[in-house]
Amino acid sequence: MRREAQQEPAYVIHRRPWRETSLMVDLFTLNHGRMSVIARGASGSKSPLKAQLQPFQPLMLGWVGRGDLKTLTHIDVRDGPALHRTLSLYSGLYLNELIQRVLPQADPHQTLFAAYIEALAQLAQTSDVEPVLRKFEQAFAAALGFDFSWALATDTGQPVSAAQSYCYDPEQGIVAAVSIGVRLQNLPGETLLALAAGDYESVASRRISKRVMRVLTDYLLQGRPLNSRSLFNHLRGERHES
Repeated sequence: MRREAQQEPAYVIHRRPWRETSLMVDLFTLNHGRMSVIARGASGSKSPLKAQLQPFQPLMLGWVGRGDLKTLTHIDVRDGPALHRTLSLYSGLYLNELIQRVLPQADPHQTLFAAYIEALAQLAQTSDVEPVLRKFEQAFAAALGFDFSWALATDTGQPVSAAQSYCYDPEQGIVAAVSIGVRLQNLPGETLLALAAGDYESVASRRISKRVMRVLTDYLLQGRPLNSRSLFNHLRGERHES
């Protein structure tokens, strides 16, 4: 059955050459989730499509097609924030890689789409990217069914106590007892409660949230690499040398 879409909000998350003059473009869309389209002739010298189909650019797209791979028929470029800082750009690439490598195809996630738009807007305005990344990672995990509360120990059903230490299991969330699935231990209850209250700024909150979300994203990736992490490591190396 031939399917058609018009004026669909979308972002480019990856693109690559397709045959001689076209591009295969991976998209994150509002109503169709992650999907791919062929932009015919986009690599041609006279085509404006190559310049328009850029990551982080808000787009309204149209396409037709029967299978998983559609053919782009229309593109309307909208105004949006620009990621000029290197760290913000790498952070945006990280978000795109998470979506491309983990999010199932043709599985709409409108709440995650809104979180993505908000993250791009914040990355364009700040040089402090860590709180932005942590909040998006949690929204991303929630979309895939791995949401958890910083303030609740799921194995006991009891609220987190500031005076106790806790563990983290990607499949259960915060837990009070060490078990087979536990990946992190000795997480201070006081810091977990601060995170539950929205504190991603303090040193302790940054450290714990980064450790937890790294374990969770690695679990979701199931061994698939992220090129953007290499970019972050390279950038850190340059800063240490300067």
